Amino acid sequence: MDRLKKQIEFLLEADKMKNLYRQTYVINDESRGDSMREFEGEQEKYKRRENDAEHSFHLALFVIMLAEHSKEKIDVLHTVKMVLIHDIVEIDAGDTYCYDQQGYTTKTDRETKAADRLFGLLPDDQKQEYIKLWQEFEERKTPEAKFAAAVDRLQPMLLNATKNGISWQEHEIKYEQVYQRNEHIKEGSEQLWEYIKKILDNAHQNGILK
Repeated sequence: MDRLKKQIEFLLEADKMKNLYRQTYVINDESRGDSMREFEGEQEKYKRRENDAEHSFHLALFVIMLAEHSKEKIDVLHTVKMVLIHDIVEIDAGDTYCYDQQGYTTKTDRETKAADRLFGLLPDDQKQEYIKLWQEFEERKTPEAKFAAAVDRLQPMLLNATKNGISWQEHEIKYEQVYQRNEHIKEGSEQLWEYIKKILDNAHQNGILK
């Protein structure tokens, strides 16, 4: 029962991911607009950022659907586990915006402490497994980690491009920044990189990315 108690405690703690909002906006569903909540202070119906739980769920779907495009053959279940748990550390460490250079100076330290506490809630064997998965994602050396990192970059860019670059424009992000920051997608999938490059070039030509 002690093992189950620890597992349940971790699962309840993971629920906090639903309240951690990222910089990426969800796609506006006009067909359901009247039934959606309008958020105070927002001019556009259902204009809100995705939370970490939604992001992780979406990444898991990306892995399942797009695994065939990985540069190297991957263990899909292993990669799904990785994308589902890699942002759990943000419960304590917070979400560091990928273009926040100052935030990245403390990111590793904040997230390491968070991993120790959060995965420390679990039975020891699962604690060790999840810490290793989190470290594997951060190190980006295995085929699975490279592909996980690729879809982790691809997903927000697709949402951003679909929303006419709303987050890029809010933060005055330039084309060169986006290109350089996400170029490592090709380590996991050259096909996905070529696909997103065309979208970025189109956004640049249309003034969405300056």
